[in-house]
Amino acid sequence: MTHVHIALWGVLPYLVLAVLVGGTAWRYRYDRFGFTTRSSQLHESRLLRIGGPLFHYALFLVIGGHVTGLLVPESLTEHLHVSETMYHLFALAVGGTAGIAAVAGLGILLYRRLRVPAVRAATSRSDHLVHPLLAAALLAGLVATASSATNPYDYRLGVSVWFRSLFALDPDVAAMAQAPFTYQLHALLGMALFALWPFSRLVHAFTAPLGYVIRPYVVYRSRRGVGGRGPYRPGTPSQAPRVDHPARKAAPTPGRTARRTPG
Repeated sequence: MTHVHIALWGVLPYLVLAVLVGGTAWRYRYDRFGFTTRSSQLHESRLLRIGGPLFHYALFLVIGGHVTGLLVPESLTEHLHVSETMYHLFALAVGGTAGIAAVAGLGILLYRRLRVPAVRAATSRSDHLVHPLLAAALLAGLVATASSATNPYDYRLGVSVWFRSLFALDPDVAAMAQAPFTYQLHALLGMALFALWPFSRLVHAFTAPLGYVIRPYVVYRSRRGVGGRGPYRPGTPSQAPRVDHPARKAAPTPGRTARRTPG
């Protein structure tokens, strides 16, 4: 274990975390209106309708696989009677499929950004850094996943141990220093991506409308069709009932007296 290993796996993760938290807070404080995806749907929607959902849904599965693989210890899966072979086959099948789908979706989005002039003109400088970095991180993860089929290395006894030790403020540098290069590269690309996160369109992940799920229902009532006149049809006169106001008594004109007729 060298000083480079200590810097990469013992110091750099905390620096990245500080940049992620501090940069996001700064961005929210001084650029709140910039917390957006900078959508380019108005420029082109056909490819976006294909690549967008494919990339995002696959990415959710990829993130879920990372959370399970990094935070769930091997002892827990053994307690649940999940064998090592079964676990790795499941991770290889689901993780590999999700990774391929995420790369395919990202490829469609990148093709759209490069080939559609209006979308290409709306590309920011941060996009030129984030998009290749995101593609490289996904490809490195796919290579690491595929290598687990032939490589006897168990990342849950190495990379996962290092990752969980970061939360205890006692990073196990040796566990990560002994990991294969593909896992190290994947981790470095991931940290670089998190460092750029606050300064790119990726911040829109922190503005997900989670409150929409628990908000009360909104009931819309139409004024059309009240009073038993049936629903409103386009192209027909309004069928809303007419409300007649009570007649107002005319006020006497100043200076005049009402005349009484005889008899």
